[in-house]
Formats: sequence, C-alpha cells, structure tokens
Amino acid sequence: MTGTQTAGRRYGGRDAAQRQQERRIRLIQAGLDLFGTAGYASVSVKQVCSHAGLTERYFYESFRDREDLLAGVYNELIATITAETAQAAAAAAPDVDAQLRAGLEVFIRTLAGDARKARLVLIEVVGASPRLEVRRREVLHEFAALIAAVVAPPPDPEASSNRLTMTAMSLVGGVNELLVDWTLGHQNATVEELIDLCHTLFIAAYRTISDQP
Repeated sequence: MTGTQTAGRRYGGRDAAQRQQERRIRLIQAGLDLFGTAGYASVSVKQVCSHAGLTERYFYESFRDREDLLAGVYNELIATITAETAQAAAAAAPDVDAQLRAGLEVFIRTLAGDARKARLVLIEVVGASPRLEVRRREVLHEFAALIAAVVAPPPDPEASSNRLTMTAMSLVGGVNELLVDWTLGHQNATVEELIDLCHTLFIAAYRTISDQP
C-alpha cells in the first residue's frame, strides 16, 4: 500500500467515517445556532455551511436538504433531553413525587437555559413540514409514555390505562404550551416558578389517578 493510499484512508489519525461524522456534528451545531436564533425560514443551506466552515458539498454528504438538517438537529436535541430526563427520574425512584420533580426540572431547565434549544424544539419545528409535524407528535407521545411509566397505575390497570394515557398527554401538552408562551415572552415567571407550577399540576394529576388522599 502506498503512502498516498494510506493518507486517503486516514488523516490526522481519523478515518473517512470519523471525519464525516465530525463534519456532521459541525453542521448540526450550525443548524442549532442559526435555526435557534434567526429561525428556520430565514436560514439557507449556504449560511449553514458558512457558519460551519464547510462547503455545500459536505452539507449534502450528510443531509438531503435544509429540512433534513432541521430534523437532524431536532432529533439530536430530543434524544439528549429524553435520556437526561429519564435518568433524572430514575435516580429519584421510588418516590413518585421526587421522580416527577426531578424529570421536570431537567426538562424545563434544559430548554429554559438555552434560548436556541427552546426556540428550535418548541417553535421552529411546528408546521415546518408534514414529516416534522409527524415527528413532533411522536415526541409528545414519547414524553407522555415516559410520564405514564413513572406514575404507578391504580389497582385496576385495564380500567385506568386510557385515563392514564390521556392524563399524561394532557400534562405534556400543557407543559409544552406553557414553555412556548414563556419562550415568546408572554409569561413573566422564573424557571423555578415554572418548575413548581408544573410539578404541582403533575402531582395533583397523579394523586387523582392513583386515588390517593
């Protein structure tokens, strides 16, 4: 094998797949920076590439188009937020009250602590495309399932499963809309107040479902 062939396969200790992944990460970060500030509709592929310090050739190496990048950024954020929220809730087990608060605190602080993430997750993906709208609905159901898994069902699961599912979805939708309102500046509340309010609602719902005093 010649030195030229070797250089073609590895560069700086990284092979082609590793370099492509590094470029993809740079594009994801650029997408977050730009979609989360200027907004999805106002950002072009050329601007993303310029921000990432890459040519358009490398953009299309990882993404089909601008919508595909938005989906990529969204899915990366959701994967991280879901994992961290679930881990926080699990660490507080078996106290359901503590689990709900721990999960809510991680979820709310992650979005409230980074305006780019909040705008992209809560606002920019809404109605961006039919594909992304389907994915956004899937995410809402995934978080509802996470809540339902934390909340212990009443003695008769078959009779209460539908109620539990609907309640979890209502809570997820409520938190989502509250955070949208807060992100848009329509709610003058601290992050701590948001967490406290959502926790109060979740506990009230939990006690109703589990028929606890």
